[in-house]
Amino acid sequence: MLQFASRRSPVVCTRGCAATSQPLATDAGLDILKKGGNAADAAVAMAAVLSLTEPFSTGLGGDCNVLFYDGITKKVYGLNGSGRSPQALTLDLLKKEGFVETNPLPLCHANLVTVPGAAAGWCDTIRLFGSKKLSLGEILQPAIELAERGFPIAEIAAFHWNRGASILQSPGNQHGKDLLLQGRSPKCGQIFKNPLLAQTFKRLRIWELPPNGQGITALMALNMLENFNIKEMGHNSANYIHLLTEVLKLSFADSFWFCTDPAKVKVPLEELLSKHYSKQRSELINMQRINSQSIHGNPCGTGGDTVYFTAVDAEGSACSFTNSNYSNFGTGLVPEGCGFALQNRGAGFSLSPEHPNCLAPGKRPYHTIIPALATSAATGQFVCSFGVMGGFMQPQGHVQVLLNMLEFGMNPQEALDAPRFCVECAKSDGTWKLSLEEGISQSATQDLIARGHNVHWPVCGHDRSLFGRGQIITKGPWWESQRALVAEDSQKVLWAGSDPRADGCAIGF
Repeated sequence: MLQFASRRSPVVCTRGCAATSQPLATDAGLDILKKGGNAADAAVAMAAVLSLTEPFSTGLGGDCNVLFYDGITKKVYGLNGSGRSPQALTLDLLKKEGFVETNPLPLCHANLVTVPGAAAGWCDTIRLFGSKKLSLGEILQPAIELAERGFPIAEIAAFHWNRGASILQSPGNQHGKDLLLQGRSPKCGQIFKNPLLAQTFKRLRIWELPPNGQGITALMALNMLENFNIKEMGHNSANYIHLLTEVLKLSFADSFWFCTDPAKVKVPLEELLSKHYSKQRSELINMQRINSQSIHGNPCGTGGDTVYFTAVDAEGSACSFTNSNYSNFGTGLVPEGCGFALQNRGAGFSLSPEHPNCLAPGKRPYHTIIPALATSAATGQFVCSFGVMGGFMQPQGHVQVLLNMLEFGMNPQEALDAPRFCVECAKSDGTWKLSLEEGISQSATQDLIARGHNVHWPVCGHDRSLFGRGQIITKGPWWESQRALVAEDSQKVLWAGSDPRADGCAIGF
């Protein structure tokens, strides 16, 4: 039984703050803030780490939605990072396969994958709202390092990983093992590595056109340069120029040989861009002299569910971010060599032709992920960045935690700690169920039953995940009842809380 007996104080700080459902992700966001990045930069760094540490909830195979508050202009911007249905997927096609409103597709079906929007959403977030002080590669570096060296699995993450492991272990899921440890879900404290996801992150630095263009030359060069400490050499020093020259020579030698029309000749792209091959090629470089015979190599030869997180920066900008696979591991389908599962957001469509939300080509489905921001109606000043992840619990959680602060004077951590309730409607018969978290009194429960509610009480242990997992960062203690007595300096203080129903934390500096 998972116990909830501990108490947390709210985090208070002044220069910046990050809050997620996983400490390693929070730490990554804070590091980006300390390096001069802004809230948007930090949010993308946290999104990447969370896709590694909580792949059952989120990842590049999912979608994202973003709200960004610009601390200078006091404007709020939104970014819809949800994908559209495939152009060839129609109701008639599904009907021929036997799927209709009364017989919907199973959640693991590939036709439920809408075009994942997370990767584009991350890039757009940096392009539109980022500080421009850090490259996407630098922002993704914390996630890349964790994926390569491994990280210990947290307690609640281990539970949810195990709960969804069966979909990864199914006989038809060829690459589901990439998100398992020796065929099983990792346990709390075990080290998990995801080198395939690390490589996928590295491919997000830079896009190049495939052969028959020569963009692959740049990618091979970048791969080789990862094996050297470039910064230590100094910009445009002899060592620096020599190294880049030798690297480019080797890259061109390969591209001149292998780069051709892939419709006519098989181009070994995966092998040319592998880290193993780039390491082999980089070992040909002599830092003391040129390589007078730069010839092409032989890369095919033998041998050797949802997360919510938020950040606020020193300029007062805030990023409220939700990234999601929808249900546990989404479809559970893992693309070869990528290290992430594909979402099943298509389950949000209706298969009834009369329904406004019915499936149609290139259409976005009903979407549950909703990050939130609050600003002052009078001044436009940032007040609060918050969210509660978890399917249809999200709007309910928003209302409950916000009222905890507005009406009941709770600080952000208290607002998240307080017991919550969840109202659910059964699709089968339209009946409603009211679930009450442990901590809501028995007398209140009995009263609700007497009023005709179909009550489930008490919900405790790991079942508390029903009530979502939230994060809050606010500016100033505006929830205090005697606001007139609040000193002006305290209005500059950031307050933050992190949901005890997850493994995470808020950290500030």
